[in-house]
Amino acid sequence: LNSFSRNLDIGRPSYRNLNRLIGQIVSSITASLRFEGALNVDLTEFQTNLVPYPRIHFPLVTYAPVISVEKAYHEQLSVADITNQCFEPANQMVKCDPRHGKYMAVCLLYRGDVVPKDVNAAIGNIKNKRSIQFVDWCPTGFKVGINYQPPTVVPGGDLAKVPRALCMLSNTTAISEAWARLDHKFDLMYAKRAFVHWYVGEGMEEGEFSEAREDLAALEKDYEEVGIDSLDDESSEY
Repeated sequence: LNSFSRNLDIGRPSYRNLNRLIGQIVSSITASLRFEGALNVDLTEFQTNLVPYPRIHFPLVTYAPVISVEKAYHEQLSVADITNQCFEPANQMVKCDPRHGKYMAVCLLYRGDVVPKDVNAAIGNIKNKRSIQFVDWCPTGFKVGINYQPPTVVPGGDLAKVPRALCMLSNTTAISEAWARLDHKFDLMYAKRAFVHWYVGEGMEEGEFSEAREDLAALEKDYEEVGIDSLDDESSEY
């Protein structure tokens, strides 16, 4: 929603607005199954490259450029520009701040007028940024896909027709902010047993709520542990 308000000047986005952006993301993720490219990515590779542990399997999705037709005339939107935008919180589909977490893996899926040389330069620039941190217990791999088919937009829609776009799937410890926010909202409602009777009436047991809450608390802890540097971990053992 913030992406629409800030980048597309849409004060109150509708489901149609949201679905068109989600459609672009799904299209980018599956583009390599449908079109030719220099570095096509198979869907099974996402799991291989993004998931270090079975429970740490929630990707953060980012898309760029999210830009209106009016603004597109004034923007260059180079490979470096859209790559930098994908590491900014404003372009994320989940509200969290990656600058407060660490990346474990990154998949960059480019579409349109993109060449490997520009991608390598953009990645080199990202690695040199101090605001972007990576875990030290595994090599920082950037999985790259380049598809020649440029993004297609809905005629008369919110998004501008652009020569190139990037969809980034990353595994970052920052996404635990979303779980913490969800847990807090659940705790407030469950303390008053809000809506619980509806679920119990449909056959659920009240204990299932507590089990699910404990599972999310464990998930938060899992993300916290993978974000700890291995050197810190070793020193705490002595």
